[in-house]
Amino acid sequence: MGDAVTTTRLTRYFRRHAAVDGLDLRVPAGEIVGLIGPNGAGKTTTIRMLTTLLRPSAGQALVCGLDVRHEAVAVRRLIGYVPQEKGVRHLLTGRESLEIEADLHHIPRRRRDQRVAELLDLVGLLADADRMVSDYSGGMQKRLDLACGLLHAPELLILDEPTLGLDVVSRHRIWDYVRRLRAEGRAVLLATNYLDEADRLCDRITIIDRGREVVTGTPADLKRDVGADVVRVSTDRPEVLRSAIGHRAWVRQITIDDAGDLHVHVDDAATALPDLVRDAVRHGVDLTGVHYHRPTLDDVFLRHTGRVLAGHPA
Repeated sequence: MGDAVTTTRLTRYFRRHAAVDGLDLRVPAGEIVGLIGPNGAGKTTTIRMLTTLLRPSAGQALVCGLDVRHEAVAVRRLIGYVPQEKGVRHLLTGRESLEIEADLHHIPRRRRDQRVAELLDLVGLLADADRMVSDYSGGMQKRLDLACGLLHAPELLILDEPTLGLDVVSRHRIWDYVRRLRAEGRAVLLATNYLDEADRLCDRITIIDRGREVVTGTPADLKRDVGADVVRVSTDRPEVLRSAIGHRAWVRQITIDDAGDLHVHVDDAATALPDLVRDAVRHGVDLTGVHYHRPTLDDVFLRHTGRVLAGHPA
């Protein structure tokens, strides 16, 4: 199987500001690829270019081998897009929403009714198909959005924050549907700020910041590169402590987050902690909190961007 998405030096300017700046991105067929980044990093702009809603300023983007700039109509037939924004479906029933979507994709009426029923059943909305969407819960509306994106059996599904604001049960239900698509050999590009979601769902992850790729890899490889353990230290003198322990052989990397806490990447926390505490005492640094854990994608993001990603499940 080839790549569902390949971008080469993809760039988009707004006036003189590069919202996306030379981005190289791959989404292989049959994989879920996470696009991670802080607000303003260029995720939505990238998605808008891939869905042909926005023309690239420079570079190239291929979707299933088709150029988004020159073959936009053909690209649209191959992709399903579930955006963050809510549409006007609250004026319709769930069934009517899917019927209109089917008409937009020129699905013949005899096939349309069957396909609508299949999708309503897939996302667990068949019993509520004739209720007004305005009466749906947030989770039900997201499942309807997903059904609309899947109606024409796209080769590539692009999801922009699909579980934003949902409860835990609804989030896990969406995850199950996305995994099913991968099992069918379809490609999924998932833009999310929920790092636990990316960790559980994605075959690989691309972190972008200021419109550029920062790092790409599998969740396991990215976490392995951070180190064996991460020690988080709270103190009112973080710079002093960083200078005090920075030369230690057991220190792999030190970052300071926006709250002023040190994140010390070490091979073995049990070995490093006694030395860390002794160094703090020796330099007159008071420790108000010390915790350690195995690396997470939060640690990966902090390491590569120097910031904590604002995204927490409901």
